[in-house]
Amino acid sequence: MGPVGAVGGGLGIIGVLITLLLGGNVLGGGGGGGNGATTAASDPSDQQGQFVEDAVGDIQGFWTDEFARNGRQYQETKLVLFTQATNTGCGYASAETGPFYCPPDEKVFIDLGFFQELSDRFGAPGDFARAYVVAHEFGHHVQHLLRLDDNLQQGGNEASVRFELQADCLAGVWGHSADERGVLDAGDVEEGLAAAASVGDDRIQKQVQGRVDPETFTHGSSAQRVASFQRGFTGGRLQSCIAA
Repeated sequence: MGPVGAVGGGLGIIGVLITLLLGGNVLGGGGGGGNGATTAASDPSDQQGQFVEDAVGDIQGFWTDEFARNGRQYQETKLVLFTQATNTGCGYASAETGPFYCPPDEKVFIDLGFFQELSDRFGAPGDFARAYVVAHEFGHHVQHLLRLDDNLQQGGNEASVRFELQADCLAGVWGHSADERGVLDAGDVEEGLAAAASVGDDRIQKQVQGRVDPETFTHGSSAQRVASFQRGFTGGRLQSCIAA
C-alpha cells in the first residue's frame, strides 16, 4: 500500500490491487519505516526519465501562469524519480506504491517502471498516457497549495474519490493548454483517456477479483475518471475543476 499520508498513490497498479482486495484506502495506507534498497534519481539521463522531467517543466510552467491569472502564486515542487524504493516524508515507498504526491515533502515521487506496467498490463501506452499520470500527481500539488487536502484523511472513501477525480480534472486543464500550444500530436488525447480508464477502480476490481464493489472505490470508476479528465480538458481553467 501507499506510504502514510501519501496523496494520489493509487495510480500504482500493484498497490491498488492489494488495497482493493483488502478493502482499504490508498490515501491512508501503511508503509512507514521499513527496510530495503533505496535508489533515488533527480536528474535522470535515460530517455524516459528525461521525458518525465520535460513534462514536469511544462506542467509547472502552466500552473505558474494559471495561478497568476487567478491572483495567486504557484510554488513549484520537485519531482523525485526512484527505483526499487525510497524514503519520503510520508514514509517508506517501494516501486509497488506507484506514483504519488507526498504533502509533507511537497514532492511528486515516481518509479519509472510504473509506465511499463501501465502499458503492458493495462493497455495504456504512449507519451500522453505517461504525461497524464504526471499531470495527475501535480494536480495533487495544486490541491495542496489551495488547501483542498485539509482533513482529507477523515473523509473516507467518498471524499477520496472526489479528491482523485478532481486531480484528473486538473490534469485535463493542463492537457487543454498543451493542446492549445500545439504540444499534443494526433491521438494524444485518446492516450490520456485510455490511461484514465485503465486505472478506474471498477476495471481493476473486475480484473483482480472478478466483481465490482463500488463501496470500496477510492479513486472512481473508469467512466468517472475519463469524464473528469474531459471536463478539465474542455473547460481549460482552474475554475473548471474547483468551485469558486
